Amino acid sequence: MSTDMQRHVITVDNGDADEPLSTRQMNPLFSSILEARLGRRLILKGSAGAAAIGFMSLGLAGCISGSDDDDDEPELAPGEEPPAALLGFSAVPVSSEDKITVPEGYSHQVLIPWGTSLVDGNTSFNIASSGAEQAEQVGSHHDGMHFFPIDGSSEDGLLVLNHEYVEPRLMHAAYAGQELSSGAVLLSSELTRVDDEVLKEMNAHGVTVVRVVRDLNGEWQVQPDGYNRRITALTPMLLSGPVAGSDLVKTKYSIDGTETRGTINNCGSGVTPWNTYMAAEENWAGYFVNEGTYPREHERYGVPKPGTDKDGNPTRAKGKYEWHRAESGADEYVRFNATDSGATVLDDYRNEPNTFGWMVEIDPFDPQSTPVKRTAMGRFAHEAVVFAPVVEGKPVVCYSGDDSRFEYIYKFVSRDPYYQASAAGELLDNGTLYVARFNDDGSGEWLPLVYGENGLDESTEFTSQADVLVNTRLAADLMGATPMDRPEWGAIDPANGDVYFTLTNNSKREEGDTDEANPRAPNTHGHIIRWTEADGDHAATSFQWDIFMFAGDSGESGKPMNIGYDPNGEKLTADNILSSPDGMWIDPDSRVWIQMDSGDTDPFGNCAMLVADPNTGELKRFLVGPLGQEITGIIMTPDQRTLFINVQHPGANNTSAEDFAAGAYGSSWPDGNAPAIPPRSATVVIWKDDGGIVGT
Repeated sequence: MSTDMQRHVITVDNGDADEPLSTRQMNPLFSSILEARLGRRLILKGSAGAAAIGFMSLGLAGCISGSDDDDDEPELAPGEEPPAALLGFSAVPVSSEDKITVPEGYSHQVLIPWGTSLVDGNTSFNIASSGAEQAEQVGSHHDGMHFFPIDGSSEDGLLVLNHEYVEPRLMHAAYAGQELSSGAVLLSSELTRVDDEVLKEMNAHGVTVVRVVRDLNGEWQVQPDGYNRRITALTPMLLSGPVAGSDLVKTKYSIDGTETRGTINNCGSGVTPWNTYMAAEENWAGYFVNEGTYPREHERYGVPKPGTDKDGNPTRAKGKYEWHRAESGADEYVRFNATDSGATVLDDYRNEPNTFGWMVEIDPFDPQSTPVKRTAMGRFAHEAVVFAPVVEGKPVVCYSGDDSRFEYIYKFVSRDPYYQASAAGELLDNGTLYVARFNDDGSGEWLPLVYGENGLDESTEFTSQADVLVNTRLAADLMGATPMDRPEWGAIDPANGDVYFTLTNNSKREEGDTDEANPRAPNTHGHIIRWTEADGDHAATSFQWDIFMFAGDSGESGKPMNIGYDPNGEKLTADNILSSPDGMWIDPDSRVWIQMDSGDTDPFGNCAMLVADPNTGELKRFLVGPLGQEITGIIMTPDQRTLFINVQHPGANNTSAEDFAAGAYGSSWPDGNAPAIPPRSATVVIWKDDGGIVGT
């Protein structure tokens, strides 16, 4: 290592770069607003509540056509019993403490913090650990997650979880004492990075598969096992579906366009009907740079390019972590430079960004299996994927959001029908990708993104279905999809098939940009939208929609359309105010679990998790996390008596560069004030002390 590398004289700080700026032209927006459709009474008092009742009984057409003089709860039909309450716990208060808070009568345990060994389960942390050692440890910044029971057990299974990104200042001993924000990396005077630092960061990305068991004392532990596995930013992967083999994904590494290496920025997740895990590649574009020709498949997604500073001087392109600047110049690192430096696509990595932005299928029960990127599901900033309940002989249907401001919600419908005896990942390789348009009258349409149809052809510079899928965002623009307020996680109510999506927030939406599905400008706190497919068929091409809930602060509720209402149409209270709904899951009893990603802000306190009862409209805060984090990832054991959630990046949202230099982290969770141990992302296990179902 050179002395210049040891000195670390240059800082590159792009922040977390969670949402790279992309170039786009906004679709025309509807001129009316939600008030014009639902009426003032429904907005102020019952719009979301009416939807909650309507989806359960009358359907949306019934719920939005009631008379203005009916301000009471809908009457029950003769002989009909009121729905049983689903939420049996007492709401926890807003908190700004550096700890996990759960309801009275519940307990919790911290499990698999970043750095936990998959070999022996040791949870100790060593900032001097190597990149190779990180490849055998639980990754950083835990996110989407699923529990795969072994032989149906609720006490023994594979926990599979995503690791969205990393915080370099917490990973490398050489960074201590320097003024660095959570996204900063250090370069030498030659603009290079230490190889092992890059390797460690790459190996902290991706997915962890780890066997966990509940012992006789009720505590969960890592089980050293052959199933335990890390999938990282370096793991060989296959491309499948219409894009595989196309000229758009051929690279120096894969001259036939069927392979790539690694998965990055894995946010939400999903589970296929055949019991495999789907990892979403969300904000991947910022990991690359392009100093040359800038194609539309880079531009629309925000791959960094050269620019100018405030004085008009040219600046170089900067990647999120500058991995392409590793001092060795090894191929696995330089591939993040997408400049067209060679004679053809086989001589460089101009197409490398096109091998990211997909849903990645992983078989957790086959440690030797190669992960597969399913390209028929589209390329964008996938937040997660949710599969509709499968029906024998019918297509497989799944939904995914593109988590950026003014982006879209998508649905994939397989070409071939589902049969339990033969179902496998190949069902996701052929089918139709649709994008959603939310109409001003409460109806919606699924618009097919199919080459040769509706202008997706040579007249608009599309040359194949592979081209349409690599440029999914551009195809959706052309089709006139509805730009949404950061569509994130989706969930489906098992009782009736209703589809929910969180729209986290959109501070960039202005008054002239509002539409019926995104009616607030700016949308500081976000909302949740919900729809029912025509005739209850998830493969249908039309739907009816309404807004389930506006998030916000009840203290400002005198301003219609600006702040939050609970699912029963009443103002939010101290028990349920929330901002920026993000993670979401609906349990087998139809409880809607909602997770916050708002930072530590007044009056909401630390990020929290709430639960809604769609039958009654009741909403309660169930959990509050420590300082500076995001609550994300959620799943239960089959018996619903153990709940797993993730705490991501504790301290990141409230630790300034100056505080970091002074050794003051914004959080000491979960290890307390243990010497030389930074705050660490971790999984939290929650159970009811009486052994009952969580939430009751």
